Amino acid sequence: MQTHLLSQQFKGSFLAENSTACPQNATICDGTSCVLPEDNFNETLSVVLSTVLTILLAMVMFSMGCNVEIKNFLSHIKRPWGIFVGFLCQFGIMPLTAFLLSLAFNILPIQAVVVLIMGCCPGGTASNVIAYWVDGDMDLSISMTTCSTLLAMGMMPLCLFIYTKMWTDSNAIVLPYDSIGISLVALVVPVSLGMFVNYKWPTKAKIILKVGSIVGAILIVLIAVVGGILYKGSWIISPKLWIIGTIFPAAGYSLGFILARIAGLSWHRCRTVSLETGMQNTQLCSTIVQLSFSPEQLELMFTFPLIYSIFQLLFALLILGGYRLYRRHRVKTKTDVEKTEQKEDSKSNAKINGGFVSNEIK
Repeated sequence: MQTHLLSQQFKGSFLAENSTACPQNATICDGTSCVLPEDNFNETLSVVLSTVLTILLAMVMFSMGCNVEIKNFLSHIKRPWGIFVGFLCQFGIMPLTAFLLSLAFNILPIQAVVVLIMGCCPGGTASNVIAYWVDGDMDLSISMTTCSTLLAMGMMPLCLFIYTKMWTDSNAIVLPYDSIGISLVALVVPVSLGMFVNYKWPTKAKIILKVGSIVGAILIVLIAVVGGILYKGSWIISPKLWIIGTIFPAAGYSLGFILARIAGLSWHRCRTVSLETGMQNTQLCSTIVQLSFSPEQLELMFTFPLIYSIFQLLFALLILGGYRLYRRHRVKTKTDVEKTEQKEDSKSNAKINGGFVSNEIK
C-alpha cells in the first residue's frame, strides 16, 4: 500500500516538474494525453462582439436613412421596376450562379449546399454603405435591401427546395426565421428614424450621414477582421471553395450590373443593383449553416461564408476605387474643357474689346 502511494506521489511530482506533462487544469490526465475543460472564450467573445457590432450597424443604418427622402423612397415602392430587377438578380441570378459553380467544380454535396445557401440569402446591409460611396441611388438601395430581407422568408425555402434536390433533402436545412426577422427590424427601424431626421432637420441629417458613412466603412472592415479571429481554426478547407468564394461575388456584381443595364436603368441605379446583388447577408448564411449541420460536416465548409465575405468586400473596394478614379478623371477633363471654352470666348471678345484678355484666362 505504501509502495503504491509513493509511486503515485512520484508520478504526480514527475508530471508537475515535466514540461511536457498535462497542465494543472486538465480534467482527465494520463501521462501527456490530457482532456482540457471546454474553453468558452470564443463563445463569450462572439456574444460581446455581436452585440457591439449590432449596435454599430444600427447607428450606420440610421445615418444611411438620413440620405433617403420619403417621397423618393415611396416612389420606388409605388413604381417598383428597380426593385423588381433587383429581385430577379437576388433570387434568380445568385441561386442559379451558385448551382452552376457547384456543378462546374464538382464539390462535395455538403459543400454544394452551403454555396447554394449563400446564393439564396438576401442582400447585406454593407451594400448600402458602398452604394453611398459610389454615388448610387440610396432610396433604391435601402428599399431593395428591405424588400429582399422581407421576401427571403418565402424565397429562400423555395430556392433551396429547387436547387438542393440533387444533393440533400431541403427539409434538413433549418431556416432561422427569427434571425431574418431581427435583421429586418434592425434595418427598418434605424432607417425609418434616419428618414424622419432628414425630413425634419435636413442640415443635421447631412452631418450625421458623413459621420455614419465613415463609421460604416470602418465597420465593414472590422466585421471581416473579427470573423477571421473567431474562426481562425477553420481555414483549412478545400481549395475549390476558395476559388468559388472568389468567383461568386465577382459574378454577382457583374451579372447584376449587366441585367440592370439591359432593363434600362440609369448608370447610378445599375451600380446600386450590382452592389445589392453581389453583397450577400453572410451572417445569416453562417447562422443557417450552424443550425443545420453536425460538427463533422461543419469542418468541410463552415468557413465558406467568411471567405465569401472577404472577397465580396475586396471586389466592392475595387469597384469603389475604380469609380473614384473615373469620377476624378471625368471632373478634371470636364473642367479643362470648360476652361478652354472660356479662354476661346475671352479671346474672341478681346478682338471686340480692343485686345484685352483677363489675367485669369492667361
